[in-house]
Amino acid sequence: MLLAEKLKNLPNEPGVYLFKDAKGTIIYVGKAVSLWNRVNSYFQKGPKGEKTEMLVCQIVDLETIVTHTELEALALESNLIKKHHPKYNISLRDDKNYPYLRFDIKAQYPRLEVVRRLKKDGALYYGPYVPAGGMWETLALIRRTFQLASCRKDLGGKPERACVQFQIGRCLGPCTGEADEKEYRDMADQVRYFLEGKNRDLLDILKARMAKASEETEYERAAELRDRISRIEGALEKQKIISPHFENQDVVGIVVEGGHADIQTLFIRNGMVLGRKDFFLPDVRGSEAVEVLVDFLNQFYTKEMIVPEEVLLPFEIPGREVFEAWLTEKRGARVEVLVPQRGRKRELVQMAADNAAQSLRQQLLSQKSKDRILANLQEELALMNLPRRIEAFDISTIQGTDSVGSMVTFDSNRSDKRGYRRFRIKTVSGQDDFGMMKEVIGRRYANATMGDPPDLILIDGGKGQLNAALEALAELGIDGPDIIGLAKARSGEEGTAREFERVFLPGESEPIILPPASAATHLIARVRDEAHRFAIEYHRKLREKRAIASELDEIPGIGEMRKKALLRHFGSVEKVKQATTDDLAGVKGMTKKAAKEVVEFFSGSRGQGQGTS
Repeated sequence: MLLAEKLKNLPNEPGVYLFKDAKGTIIYVGKAVSLWNRVNSYFQKGPKGEKTEMLVCQIVDLETIVTHTELEALALESNLIKKHHPKYNISLRDDKNYPYLRFDIKAQYPRLEVVRRLKKDGALYYGPYVPAGGMWETLALIRRTFQLASCRKDLGGKPERACVQFQIGRCLGPCTGEADEKEYRDMADQVRYFLEGKNRDLLDILKARMAKASEETEYERAAELRDRISRIEGALEKQKIISPHFENQDVVGIVVEGGHADIQTLFIRNGMVLGRKDFFLPDVRGSEAVEVLVDFLNQFYTKEMIVPEEVLLPFEIPGREVFEAWLTEKRGARVEVLVPQRGRKRELVQMAADNAAQSLRQQLLSQKSKDRILANLQEELALMNLPRRIEAFDISTIQGTDSVGSMVTFDSNRSDKRGYRRFRIKTVSGQDDFGMMKEVIGRRYANATMGDPPDLILIDGGKGQLNAALEALAELGIDGPDIIGLAKARSGEEGTAREFERVFLPGESEPIILPPASAATHLIARVRDEAHRFAIEYHRKLREKRAIASELDEIPGIGEMRKKALLRHFGSVEKVKQATTDDLAGVKGMTKKAAKEVVEFFSGSRGQGQGTS
């Protein structure tokens, strides 16, 4: 169906729309209360923003997904942006879940553990701790101050021998079965007070206990409490208390300047600044600050995280009520999205904005330095394009077996692991590096779904590998990116007393020798080395997998399920070889007979028995 027909038949219902370009690539994802009104507005005459004008020029097709409510549309839009990273949406490069401290107070002996996944399991979660350094400092302080178990032992099982933490007085030793459960529970309550910022209340309790212990001549107990009080007071001096009202807030500040944006988020928990996260968003030209902020918020809160009671924003955003309802649903309790105009909350938003401005200045200075390196590389190699995006390829093989190719991607001097790809060689057999390189390049650039083309293609190798890559590109009709081959000097060549890089260019018989100390040389050598590392890593995995299969698969009675169970239990084939019959029989899915088969196979007794008469 043509685009014009699809526009006429759009539903007048809430949902999500996906714009596609001539290649079928999704270039923009948006949500709407009415798909008819919102989508058709893009194609009406009248002034539009720079970004919208550029977007509309590339729209060839569209897809819509109807939802029951605008709230469902918001959640779906956020997930689709995260999945497809459309060109005209702001895209956060932050895929990691933030660290939290989990405290299961329902357990017989509660322990603190670091997690990145949140569960509705009744446990208490504290965080997020960003950067994670503050969390590790907090955890170390708690372990020095409060005698909670920090091991992974089963505290509800049979008594065990106590570890060194018990011996040095940092654990009450619940694993021994002799710990006083009431005393341990009291210690857990103190830790909870500490994590929830109720340090003044905790100090009052501990000081009263210390005075009582002293009066009752329990001087050792009093000294222990005195040391605990001292540590907590020391921690209080380092903490930045924002509010005495124990509020939980996310504070967002934004600065847009020179076609770039920076967003700073402060995590305030129990009235204290627990951490902050900085997001630099390059190339937002044509986007208003409010567009950038809305895209950011929708993606940021799709992450698995604890949403606080308040989110403070620098200015009003469209659809704030829907966004607020979405956060309320995620939290399971009321969330307020506020735009403070005065007072302490406004000062917090300004503090976040000031941090964002400072970070943006540093990013722009750093970007200028990176651009200078790229400009030097462009000049030294006479490249057509400034090589912001580089894709590098390498082949790894040993005598033509388990042959693989690798592709790594660098964007503005930094590795972009989302663009990494691995190729298992399919059409070439034997030791034919040139043929393998041609296959990999052909498969990469025949695949239209693998993102935007690079500015520079870097081939690990000399003339042969470069010519093979050029042949593959020519067959595909691709001539846009620059392409080079990179190789170190071979033994016996002039100048090998000092290692240098040789760059091979298309149509040139002699390589260019790059200055060994230049930043441009270091950059492309780093890219090439990363492609080499990635290829070797994949090649090694395939070899190991084949080696494991060839040994365990030969054992009678050991199928795929038992093989996986053995490797999961023992960790390696070598440890399986060393295991006894009883050890093997204890693995889930194994029998005494199967265990005996394994022992006999590796001991050689099966083969010896068959050979006797």
